[in-house]
Amino acid sequence: MLGPVILAASRSDTLRRAVSAAPVTKPVVNRFIAGESVEETAPVIRSMADNGLEITLDVLGEDITDRAEALAARDSYLRLVEALAPLELGERAEMSVKLSSFGQALPGGHDLALENVTAVVEAAAAIGTTVTLDAEDHTTIDSMLAIHGELRARFPRTGAVVQSYLFRTEDDCRALAAAGSRVRLVKGAYKEPASVAHQDKGEVDRAYIRSLRILMEGGGYPMVGTHDPRIVAIAQDLARRAGRKLDEYEFQMLYGIREAEQLRLAAEGHRMRVYLAYGTDWYGYFMRRLAERPANLAFFLRSLVTRG
Repeated sequence: MLGPVILAASRSDTLRRAVSAAPVTKPVVNRFIAGESVEETAPVIRSMADNGLEITLDVLGEDITDRAEALAARDSYLRLVEALAPLELGERAEMSVKLSSFGQALPGGHDLALENVTAVVEAAAAIGTTVTLDAEDHTTIDSMLAIHGELRARFPRTGAVVQSYLFRTEDDCRALAAAGSRVRLVKGAYKEPASVAHQDKGEVDRAYIRSLRILMEGGGYPMVGTHDPRIVAIAQDLARRAGRKLDEYEFQMLYGIREAEQLRLAAEGHRMRVYLAYGTDWYGYFMRRLAERPANLAFFLRSLVTRG
């Protein structure tokens, strides 16, 4: 019931101003957003890399309504590539993109998004890194996977994200788990109808484990997107059973959440990648996360109490 309320709040300019001006807001935002600009974010990237962590970067942006905004989103990522180049981190600092920010939902949006993301993937490859295509609601998945396939023909390290709560995902994992592929598995956070997605948390978790087993037993490179300690342990067990070495899969978690666990996994020799978002449009990002899965509200509030 909270989802539609929070989503409506994310579109309210009045609430945006009120939340932005509240004294308690900035410390909360700073906890989960690395900065407003690439210049502010670069020291965070370097510090995390020095601590053995890897990074995937998301330039925040919401509500793309015309081609000019889509081009601006592309250019923001190109500036990010320029900032990453002197850090010489290679694939230790990759990028995550939502094709909606590149114009996917506009008329002719599939081709526009492909054109824009190709420019970013080309620039990323030139500095030795890569891009992962984020999953969004179920209506965008076919387009995303088609673009992913076209990109992989030239840039095989281009990654894709799949969401375990969608009924289709186990089949998608079988198709994607080929040699050289990079696949991030998450539970999924958009509000989806019962006709296409599991609605029960237990079913989502079980579907996650089934999908993870497919990826671990396949020929690709699984990226385990979870903060759930039980699933972390299951992933380690599945990797051992599949004969995978520690550098043949990785864990991924959000910036600002379970930081102690991130460092623990990295210290044990696991590849641990942190999803790090930055930009001025933090309000939309923050509220969307709450709207997509309102249980996150309690999760974020608990995170303010302990940084573990």
